[in-house]
Amino acid sequence: MPDNATEVTAAGIARLAGVGRAAVSNWRRRHADFPKPVGGTETSPSFALAEVEDWLRAQGKLAEVPLRERVWQQVAGHPAGAVTALVHTGCVLLLVRERPTAWRATAAGSDDTCAELLPTALAQVLDGRLGGEWLRAVRTPDAAALAASVPLLRAAAELAAQEGPSQAYEFLLGRHLDANPRQYTLTPPGPAALMAALAGHPRTVLDPACGTASLLCAVLEAGGDAEDRPGALYAQDADPDLAALAALRLALRTDARTTEVRAAAGDTLRADAYPQVGVDAVVSHPPFNERNWGHDELAYDPRWEYGFPARTESELAWVQHALARLRPGGTAVLLMPPAAASRRSGRRIRADLLRRGALRAVVALPAGAAPPYGVPLHLWVLRRPATAAPTTPELLVVDTADLSEAGRDRLDWAALHTAVLTTWQAFDRVGTVEERPGVSRAVPVIELLDDDVDLAPARHLPPPAAGGGAAELASVRERLADTLRLTAELNPHTGAGAQTGTSAGAQPTHWPVTTVGELARAGALVLRTGSAGGGPDGAPVLTEQDVLTASAASGAPGDTGDGDAVLTAPGDVVVPVLGGGSVARVVDEAGAGAVLGRNLHLLRPDPAAVDPWFLAGFLRGTANNRQASSYASTAARLDVRRLQLPRLPLADQRRYGDRFRALAAFEDALRVAGRLGEQLVQGLYDGLADGTVPPE
Repeated sequence: MPDNATEVTAAGIARLAGVGRAAVSNWRRRHADFPKPVGGTETSPSFALAEVEDWLRAQGKLAEVPLRERVWQQVAGHPAGAVTALVHTGCVLLLVRERPTAWRATAAGSDDTCAELLPTALAQVLDGRLGGEWLRAVRTPDAAALAASVPLLRAAAELAAQEGPSQAYEFLLGRHLDANPRQYTLTPPGPAALMAALAGHPRTVLDPACGTASLLCAVLEAGGDAEDRPGALYAQDADPDLAALAALRLALRTDARTTEVRAAAGDTLRADAYPQVGVDAVVSHPPFNERNWGHDELAYDPRWEYGFPARTESELAWVQHALARLRPGGTAVLLMPPAAASRRSGRRIRADLLRRGALRAVVALPAGAAPPYGVPLHLWVLRRPATAAPTTPELLVVDTADLSEAGRDRLDWAALHTAVLTTWQAFDRVGTVEERPGVSRAVPVIELLDDDVDLAPARHLPPPAAGGGAAELASVRERLADTLRLTAELNPHTGAGAQTGTSAGAQPTHWPVTTVGELARAGALVLRTGSAGGGPDGAPVLTEQDVLTASAASGAPGDTGDGDAVLTAPGDVVVPVLGGGSVARVVDEAGAGAVLGRNLHLLRPDPAAVDPWFLAGFLRGTANNRQASSYASTAARLDVRRLQLPRLPLADQRRYGDRFRALAAFEDALRVAGRLGEQLVQGLYDGLADGTVPPE
């Protein structure tokens, strides 16, 4: 085997063949001709991808594997690393799109000939598309570097013919980012789209800490029609690999005739690649809490127009860099840690930003919006003053904590996006906005210029009426009373006294039992496993938390899937597999069509053989869950196939199913009553405390 051959792990082999890892282990034991490990460790060996593909093909197990999965395995197992593979792939996909004839001529020969010809062809398209900054971001790969990549590049070109060059690259880059979540700090789609919308429709845009260009891609998507899209995109990142990936991603997403793309590698604060550039908008998710940002060597930098940032105020250095790169009247939107709004070391700079009208809005996002997910981050909207004359405008403060339930998978980005953007646009038109207690307010700058210059929105918003006001509290009380009456009506009987002398000491019934696994093998039900993939048309994702709380699907819709997503249907039974709890939920008409999320199993019974409510009820038995759970790690894991239920005729199943359905309705009523009770109690506490509710 060549020293530079692409390798693949057992998990990768399982994905290639569309099986579980246990099947790969079985193949290794049962087939003497299965490829031998070429690397890795004893517990996690790696294999030569070419040898594995030959073996799978000979066994007839490779024919149905999607091309995109094969290409991804070549990227993931590239001998020079996945990032190098992605750079090489992006370069060739750009060549395929921009100069398809040159690619066909280059690829016509052998792999060695292709590697020799590629550098010249790539240099022409890359220099023409990305300019001199590309040379500072990453050198055009030479023949020696490309030699190991040629099989991957041919496969990537084939994938591009099926899906398009940009779509193919987005898939491969997305898989790499998903596989290495701790290696990259990404801006999620929700805040990225909101930041792009707040920036308006700029013709020139800069991201000085671009990462993989998520924000600039969001600006492109927000542009809509071609005439509204930016004419120039500028990106810079301290990591040369990220700068290269960002450059290729942007180049593949844009048309060379309408949009100029420039990307550079380098420390933006110490070595700005665009000192003479003035742009219409800056969007950025800068690094937080950096001490080594250049404080000592940049003391006299002309960018510190609003004051020299303290060593602990790296975020305010990024703010002033963004303002320095804006044209007069240009807009900057930065994602900021909440401490930047209130740290005493930054109060003088914040004060000057306010006095001169540079800081226009501070928006507090709910916790879970972006990494670090446990912190409620802020958005700062800034505008470079068109004149040097000082001004004292109002500052828009918005707190979105009550506009959406906090939590990484529970944020309602559509509602949050609409509320923030509508408020900002109204404020931007007239310089003020109608006050909404607890949500938004235009604060006169003079009120903010105290000793602290604290810009945290919650500190400057009048509290909303307790519990929504006395009328709302009365409504909650009435709904609670109705729910308690319903709970009393649904209060289930326990069977005591149904059979005289037997109920108090009744013994368990010993039915003949079967298991979920046996029913699946017999075709009485279908067992499916959830995943993180997207569904059709951005269908919402049913999460583990949704099942545990009996809530509607709340997971953010993913990108259109590749056919692997499992969609719920009425009568399905959904079971979480982690935590060791006894929970099973029957999907109704309202919950149908959601994508089954990770850590969930779906059981789809044949209605002619198994009643869904009967199935869900027996799956919830405590003893049943205990015997089907394993504790090999710190968390209990449920083996759904081992769950048991009695063998009963369908008519008897339905009798039990009706009772289980009634129990579920009672449980739902208790849950609603609990929520309403908590809302009423807290509202009364707040109302009595702020005087909106009298003590009588």
